[in-house]
Amino acid sequence: MIQWLRDNRTAAIILTVLRVYLGYTWFMAGIGKVTGGFETAGFLNGAIGKAEGAHPAVQNWWAVFLETVALPNHELFTFVVMWGEVLVGLGLIIGLFTNAAALGGIIMNFAFLFSGTISTNPQMVLLTIFVLIAGVNAGKYGLDRWVLPLLQKQVIGIKNRRLAHQ
Repeated sequence: MIQWLRDNRTAAIILTVLRVYLGYTWFMAGIGKVTGGFETAGFLNGAIGKAEGAHPAVQNWWAVFLETVALPNHELFTFVVMWGEVLVGLGLIIGLFTNAAALGGIIMNFAFLFSGTISTNPQMVLLTIFVLIAGVNAGKYGLDRWVLPLLQKQVIGIKNRRLAHQ
């Protein structure tokens, strides 16, 4: 299965559909936040409140992180969430730095899940796992097809120049 995801042309087409769907979902969520006056303080306080009771939806260690790190820096977290969603969405839609975008997306999904928000996060995590396992094949029908070989060529050129000077 893993080999098929990483090498098969049909898998690349299916992954493109999944990638664009995930990208659209992230992009629209991010644009909604950027244009809608999004602020994380209320969300963070709500998540911290879910760490109480007999069966907390938020684990204590995560609530401590939210209360001591995220909440005091909620302006930074607001910026990172809004623009992170937009950039992850764009990266996945156009297939540019697909694996990095997918990794950024799944990290946000887990942060939302840790904060007690279910919504579409489990579905997005599952689909993103396929994109991540597929590696380069997930961006085969995107800008990665051209950008990654150019970057690889540049890196190899830099390494060769360094070796020549030694």
